[in-house]
Amino acid sequence: MIALGLALLVVGLVLVAIEAHTPTLGALGVPGAAALVAGAAFTVGGLGGGIAVAVTVAVLLAAAAGVALKLVLPQAGAVRRRRIRSGPENLLGQIGVVRAWEGEGPGQVLVDGALWRACSADPAGGEDGAEAPLHMGDAVVVERRNGLTLAVRRAEQWEVAP
Repeated sequence: MIALGLALLVVGLVLVAIEAHTPTLGALGVPGAAALVAGAAFTVGGLGGGIAVAVTVAVLLAAAAGVALKLVLPQAGAVRRRRIRSGPENLLGQIGVVRAWEGEGPGQVLVDGALWRACSADPAGGEDGAEAPLHMGDAVVVERRNGLTLAVRRAEQWEVAP
């Protein structure tokens, strides 16, 4: 009984430690807390403690684990819902400036302080087919990214207004 209790305590501690370092949102923390509670009850019972002591220790550990999970899980969920602030995923929707453009071919745009190779997001020329080609200094919006090439469209007036 003592060996089983100690094994459950070790497994519970390992699971809780892994939960603290990985974003599993309780998938490892809840079973780890349950293993800690059961391990404590088995260990106290196996060492000769009465049933009242084993239940008291188990209830106290369960309460502590519940409070910890109640404090941590909402914060972890809030982190997952936050908007991406860096990296290539953040480029979508960013406003940039055309640095070089050759007619219908690819060009270069400056977005977020970096020069990117760019192509037109709508090569057909817009809804009515009469969109003017991009020129140096035009404001553009990043529509999508494919590797190191951005697909851009001309920015609307309301998108670049200060």
